[in-house]
Amino acid sequence: MYTGTPGGDIVGLSDKIVASLHGFEREPDSRNVEYVTQPSLNYDQLLCGLLSPRLILRRYLQQLGDYTLIPGSTLSLGGSQQFFRSDPTNPYHSYIEQTYGTKVVTASIHINIGISDPELLMRACRVIRLEAPLYLALSASSPFLNGKATGYHSTRWGLFPQTPAYVPLFESHSHHIEWVEKQLATGNMQNVRHLWTSVRPNGDRRPYDLNRLELRICDLVTDPVALLAITALLEARLSQIIDNPTIDPLHESIFSSEELISLTAANEMAAATSSLDAQLTHWKDGTTIIVRDWINEIVSEVSDIAKQQGFSCFLSPLQKILREGNEAQQWLQLHAVGFDPHCVILQAIRTTQEREVELEDKLCSSLAA
Repeated sequence: MYTGTPGGDIVGLSDKIVASLHGFEREPDSRNVEYVTQPSLNYDQLLCGLLSPRLILRRYLQQLGDYTLIPGSTLSLGGSQQFFRSDPTNPYHSYIEQTYGTKVVTASIHINIGISDPELLMRACRVIRLEAPLYLALSASSPFLNGKATGYHSTRWGLFPQTPAYVPLFESHSHHIEWVEKQLATGNMQNVRHLWTSVRPNGDRRPYDLNRLELRICDLVTDPVALLAITALLEARLSQIIDNPTIDPLHESIFSSEELISLTAANEMAAATSSLDAQLTHWKDGTTIIVRDWINEIVSEVSDIAKQQGFSCFLSPLQKILREGNEAQQWLQLHAVGFDPHCVILQAIRTTQEREVELEDKLCSSLAA
């Protein structure tokens, strides 16, 4: 998340935050800071796990001065001309700054779901990579950059340098290992973390020991309830994939693997541009489908699975997102009736804090004590 002033100026504070607070990690640019929630099978616990670090961070920011958290996934109101290093001595950070500049100074959500079988994980990654645009569409929250509307709903993903430029659909765990080793040897990847694509297999000793699927395409979702709805959709879809071995683009699609890579790249850009209103090409049969309709299809398919596993209520907020629009669409609606981006972001800053207070009062007051 970005830190800054209530007036919308993003200010680099990550060096102070990381030095003072447990559980926070620095990004190459000091203007945003990352925190990681602990794995849990319980969505109520996850809700507090998402919220409590923010409450701790907000209290610390108040100690530093009149600082707050700023929603959105890009430098919405300005600042993309300069990189502010959080650790000038880190050679990997030097590489990132020199290679990508401020295109990578974004805020986002990475959702990890545990899958211990590496071959099952590879199949899950194949499917979710082709459906990742749906999750981007639900989460889009970056329609502005440097104080202007960009034409994207997710400017972050529209401009983000996916690296390496070409990443195949991994046919097996051994294929993944071989490919990663080759990228490291040729310098296409600087290290095992330097795989920036919409979804990737993750684990404690990549690429060899893997235990989870990591969805990396989502913009920053400031409302924890909305974020858990997106997570619940992903988990239910993964449960469906796990239960049904026939769900596999390598066998179920009319397209070749190479064609699927091109198809999903085009779908990602369509979702980055128009989010829930985007027209996508379905990976199974090539039909054109609007994002909202595709999401509703999946929800109807997986609702019984979510009910059986006890988290179906967390899917419910998806309908509100589909009905009222994601954060980017709501901001652009305000922009369309005359509010400039600065006013929109100032309102979003207030709304984000008010929502956290509301959830804290309802659910997590004991954690804030």
